[in-house]
Amino acid sequence: MDAKTYFIEFSYLLASILFIYGLKGLSHPQTARRGMNSAAAGMLVAIIGTLLHHEIIDYTWIIVGLLVGGLIGAAMSIWMPMTAMPQRTALSHAFGALAASLVGISEYYRHVVDLGETLPSAKMAALGFEVLFGSLTVTGSLLAFVKLQELMRGTPITYKGQNIINVSLFIAAAVIFIYLIYDPSQTTLFYVMVVLSFLFGILLVLPIGSADMPVVMSLMNSYAGLASAATGFAIGNNVLIIAGTLDGFSGFILSILMCKAMNRSVTNVLFGAFGSAGTDTSSTVEGTMREVQVDDVAVQLAYARQVVFVPGYGLATAQAQHAVRELAEALQHRGVLVKYAIHPVAGRMPGHMNVLLAEANVPYSQLYELEQINPEMPATDVAVVVGANDVVNPDARDNPKSPIAGMPIIEVDRSTNVVVLKRGKGKGFSGLENPLFFKPNTGMLYGDAKASLTKLAQAVQQA
Repeated sequence: MDAKTYFIEFSYLLASILFIYGLKGLSHPQTARRGMNSAAAGMLVAIIGTLLHHEIIDYTWIIVGLLVGGLIGAAMSIWMPMTAMPQRTALSHAFGALAASLVGISEYYRHVVDLGETLPSAKMAALGFEVLFGSLTVTGSLLAFVKLQELMRGTPITYKGQNIINVSLFIAAAVIFIYLIYDPSQTTLFYVMVVLSFLFGILLVLPIGSADMPVVMSLMNSYAGLASAATGFAIGNNVLIIAGTLDGFSGFILSILMCKAMNRSVTNVLFGAFGSAGTDTSSTVEGTMREVQVDDVAVQLAYARQVVFVPGYGLATAQAQHAVRELAEALQHRGVLVKYAIHPVAGRMPGHMNVLLAEANVPYSQLYELEQINPEMPATDVAVVVGANDVVNPDARDNPKSPIAGMPIIEVDRSTNVVVLKRGKGKGFSGLENPLFFKPNTGMLYGDAKASLTKLAQAVQQA
C-alpha cells in the first residue's frame, strides 16, 4: 500500500475511535456536549479520508454536495429552535437512510444492469439489506416528521386488517430479498422490493401515535444505522461498517429501554395502535377539574420548602424551557429547593426534556430521573406539571384495566399539592383521561405554559 492508502486507513481508525468515544460521552448529560464534538470530529476525519480515495476522478459533484449539505446543516443548527429537535432528528434519519438506499440502488444498477455482472451472494445480501431497511426508514422517518410537525393528526390511523397487511407486505419484500441473493439478475424484482419497502415504511408508522414517538425515533435511528453498516459491507468501507453498527445497535438498545420505561414490548408499540380512538378502557373518572389562578399558585410556590417541576411535551410546544428556569431561579432566591423530574419517555424523542432544559442552562444537578425523584414526592410541597400527561397518570399504577397499566410514572399525586399547566381540558396525544387532574390536591392552571410560567415568576418575586 502507498502512503495515501495508509493515511486513509489511519483516518478511518481514528474516526472509529472518535465515534466510540462520542457515543460513550452521550451516556451522561455532563459529558454529552464533549461526546457530540468528538463524534463530529470523527465524521470530519472520515470525510477527509474518503475524499482521498483513488477511485474519485472528479470532485465537481462532491464539492456541490458538500456545499449544499453544509449550508443546510448550518442553517438548521442556527435557526431551527431546540423545540423542533424531534422533527430535525426525524429528517436526519430520513436523509441518512436515503443516502444509503441510493448507494445500494446505484451499486446494483452499475454492476447488474450497466455492466451485466453477476453479483456474489454476499454482496447482493449487503445491497439488498441496505436498500430494504434504508427505504422503509426513509418513508417511516418522513411520516414521523409529518406527525411531529402536526401536519397531520398525531393519533394513530388504523383500519381493519392493518397488521396483517403490514406483516404480509414486509414478508413479501423479505422473500424477494432472499430470492435476489440467489438470482441477482432479476432487476424487476429488485425495484419491486424497493417500492414495497418505501410503502411498508409509511404503513409501519401510520398506526403509531405521537405518544409512542420516542420508541419510533429510536427504531428509525437503528434502521438507518444498520442500513449504513450494510452500505459499508457493499462498497468495502470500514468506517461505514463500524459507525453504522454502533448506530444501529445503540438505537436498538435504546428502543428496548424506551419500551421498558413504558412497560410495553416493541411489538406492542409497532402493532398495538396505542392511543387510537376507543382504546381507553380505563374506569370513568368522577369529579371535576379544579381551576386555580396565578396569584394563588404563586403563594403556594413562594412559601414551599421543595418544588418539583415535571416537564412534558407541552413544555416543548410552548417553548417554555427558559420561562420554567426563570421561575425556578425566582424560587431559589427565596430559599426554595427546586428539582426537575425527568421521565425517560417524556416528549417526542429520547432525551427530549434533557435537551430543552440544557438549552435553558438548567443545572444538571437539578435533573432527577424517575427512580430518584419518586421517593421524594411525599416530601414535596408542590409538584408543577408542565404539559405532561401519561408520564404522571396514576391509572398506570392503580388501574390494571388501563392501556398504560404497569408503566412507571412520576408519582406527583403523592406530593402535598399538584399544579398542572395545560392549554385546555383535552386528553392529550394519548387520548387517555388522567385521574390526576380530578384529585382534590390538584389545581389546573389553564393557558399557554410559557405565559403562565412568566406570570408565576413575576408573582413569586412580588410575594
